[in-house]
Amino acid sequence: MGTVSVIVVNYRGAEDTIACLKAFAGIDWPADKLELVVVDNASGGSDVKQIKQAVPHARVIESKKNLGFAGGCNLGVEKASGEYVAFINNDARPDRAFLSAAIPELEANLDVGAVATKVLDWEGKTIDFVAAGMSWYGQAFKLGVGEAPGEGPESRRDILFGTGSSLILRKDVFEKVGGFDDDYFMFFEDVDLGWRLWVLGYRVRYVPQSISYHRHHASMSSIGSWREKYLLERNALYTIYKNYGEENLSRFLPGAIALAIRRGVVLGGDDPTALDLAHGHDPSEGPTAEVSRTVLASTYAVDEFVRNLPAMRAKRDVLQAARRRTDSEIVRLFGEPMRPNIPNAGFVDAYQAVVDAFDVATPFGGRRRILVATGDTVSKRMAGPAIRAWQIASALSKEHDVQLVTTGTCDLTSADFPIKHVNGRDLVQLEKWADVIVFQGFLMHEHPVLKNSDKIVVVDIYDPFHLEQLEQARDLGEKARREVVRSSTAVLNEQILRGDFFMCAAEKQRDFWLGQMAALGRVNPAVYDEDETLNSLISIVPFGVGDEPPVATRPMVKGVIPGIGKDDKVILWGGGIYNWFDPLTLIRAIDVVKETVPEVRLLFMGVKHPNPAVPEMRMAVQAKDLARELGLLGTHVIFNHEWVAYEERQNFLLESDIGVSTHLDHVETAFSFRTRILDYLWASLPIVCTDGDSLAALVSSRNLGRVVPAGDVDALAESLTEVLTKPELAAEIRANIEDVAPEYRWSEALRPLVEFCRNPRRAPDLVDPESAKALGTPVSVVPPRWGGLRGDAALVREYLQDGGVVNVVSKAGGRVKRLVLPPRA
Repeated sequence: MGTVSVIVVNYRGAEDTIACLKAFAGIDWPADKLELVVVDNASGGSDVKQIKQAVPHARVIESKKNLGFAGGCNLGVEKASGEYVAFINNDARPDRAFLSAAIPELEANLDVGAVATKVLDWEGKTIDFVAAGMSWYGQAFKLGVGEAPGEGPESRRDILFGTGSSLILRKDVFEKVGGFDDDYFMFFEDVDLGWRLWVLGYRVRYVPQSISYHRHHASMSSIGSWREKYLLERNALYTIYKNYGEENLSRFLPGAIALAIRRGVVLGGDDPTALDLAHGHDPSEGPTAEVSRTVLASTYAVDEFVRNLPAMRAKRDVLQAARRRTDSEIVRLFGEPMRPNIPNAGFVDAYQAVVDAFDVATPFGGRRRILVATGDTVSKRMAGPAIRAWQIASALSKEHDVQLVTTGTCDLTSADFPIKHVNGRDLVQLEKWADVIVFQGFLMHEHPVLKNSDKIVVVDIYDPFHLEQLEQARDLGEKARREVVRSSTAVLNEQILRGDFFMCAAEKQRDFWLGQMAALGRVNPAVYDEDETLNSLISIVPFGVGDEPPVATRPMVKGVIPGIGKDDKVILWGGGIYNWFDPLTLIRAIDVVKETVPEVRLLFMGVKHPNPAVPEMRMAVQAKDLARELGLLGTHVIFNHEWVAYEERQNFLLESDIGVSTHLDHVETAFSFRTRILDYLWASLPIVCTDGDSLAALVSSRNLGRVVPAGDVDALAESLTEVLTKPELAAEIRANIEDVAPEYRWSEALRPLVEFCRNPRRAPDLVDPESAKALGTPVSVVPPRWGGLRGDAALVREYLQDGGVVNVVSKAGGRVKRLVLPPRA
């Protein structure tokens, strides 16, 4: 639990400030972890004296100059010593859970840069802040002000900004992003900070359980309405100039400047037609024109913006160079971007003219309804397909309305998008709802509504599972094996004939899929004429690594798992054991390595798959048998049978010394993409792997570890020993991985899909009648349906012939369909 520094800015309001400070004595936070910092903004000696006498434990910092709210808060943070900083108005008081409800959100989510609290009036009867709104022209506003709070608990959610009068951040993040902009003085400095946090890759999270109560707005009345108008207009221009990306700035800035002047004229009550300048009237011939302060406030605001452009340009250049999120991701948080803020007809007409002239509405019209569907288990313990579906939904939800659904088990929730288990009837309704459908695995075969849909269908074929079945289906007997491979191929052919856009994992895999697509007629003139590269048909969207580096949360391996001591050397097998892998050569290599490195431990991270439809693999059984036979089981070879929770896998990775992946030498390897190796990259874990796939080539070319031939025990043992016994080599490898890993961040990996969904379209050959007619659906690609009881009886007879009663029992729980697609890890 870190120390929190509460920052209160005082300006001629000692009584309010004292009341605010004293209220912190009643909050749910340890007194020794709380620092009260008061910045006195040139209010005079009497205020300072009163505050020091009334709250002697508070730190009072005197500023001889009125720095405004922005500068005052920055000065307070500069002097603060806490790990966290909490800003609160001096005319407000905290609720008991003001800090205790907010700080855990910052601790648990490193990408949350700020927590926005709920703000109610002094009696708690009406809303002062629960949601942020933003217009495209830079004028921000609070939503729901003056309304009664809703009944029942609210959910936490992302918002564009939190009010600076009740905002909590990690101090290092506040300083890293530059704090409040001193040039703002006051008004919209909190809007700018929130927008800036989003641009730089952080989130602003509204936590309704964290509450403060606001008494009044004395600071506004003290500066005068015309000066407030000046600051609002100027700061709005500052905000949009700094924060919009290059493409949108040229669209929005001219209109924002024009509307600033128009607002001043309308609110000032002046009638410019009285001078009739457009028709030759010379004002010097008549009385001097009188212009209100309100009109001048807007004019001076634009003038000050122009005069301060060099400084703003410098700030903009730094911010845009460090940009982590696109405008498309951020504008979804604006709330009411197209809202004109003045109901006067003279302003509304001008507003609409600006919107039309500069095509303002276009950037806000790109939200789609996207269904992401998987058949895998979506839970804390997820395998590859579910992880990929989760990441796809997360990425797309930044710009669109997304639902993640599974026909398997589901026990996860997300504040960013709904997640739920569905059946066939649900999918029929969801297909009607969606504009775009993204799916993987067998869902189209199992639910024909996806095949027959006229919506845009994105097919995720990162896993060529028909190649896996050449090895996996050996256990079924030759007749069933042939049927399973044929069925798997047919399922994929069905998807290829229907998909509008396809995602695969690597360049070599893309070449493979293009061959299959060409054989089915999908590489045709209509597709080629739209895009000669065919990237608009199939793009490389590999598995990814987290955008943020892994952070250990608790010990889970060394000194925790039986058989592994605190000082042991851990070689991690970071996923399931499937029949196309080769753990046997690895276990024999460990038997060799232990002679040189007796403290070596091989840890299989998860054996029992989280999807109950996936049975234990033959290779997993053989691996345990071999470890037992060599006397290594439980000593040098450890099997962790429970699948590790997705959000805790980093603890295993960070406590390991090597990440390993060994496989057999067959065709599946050539077109595979070992997702576990991506986790090794994420954790900067030296890699030792078998040659033959695209990631092995990456390991070799970028010196991320060692690559060995398939089945070579001696070469594998030598490489493992080398990395374990040469710390300088391991350090060099880790440094190389740190350079490579950002290339595989999920934000980068999913970019082709994100780009496609910004402007999705049906494949040209599927909407063109002639092309669609030419495609057809050959009989050979129609997937077989269940053969009924008679078909089951035939399978039982075959199982009896292949292996007797024991074989029948071992197959009965699974059916061929359940063995066809064991989800990857």
